[in-house]
Amino acid sequence: MAREWIIFALSFGLGGHIALGLVLHNPSPARWQEMGWNIFFIGLFVYVAVQAGRSIYLALRSYGTKRD
Repeated sequence: MAREWIIFALSFGLGGHIALGLVLHNPSPARWQEMGWNIFFIGLFVYVAVQAGRSIYLALRSYGTKRD
């Protein structure tokens, strides 16, 4: 359970860094106002991508052990 929370926190932290990078490359007041939502949605996307990657990895790994 702790591993899931760690992945969740790291994903949202990475999402925050990505959103900050986007804002700093185009600094306009509208971008700063939308930054909170950008952090949320980008962090959520990163989390879903990591979980999908883990699922695919586990499926491939279990498929390989069943064939042996």
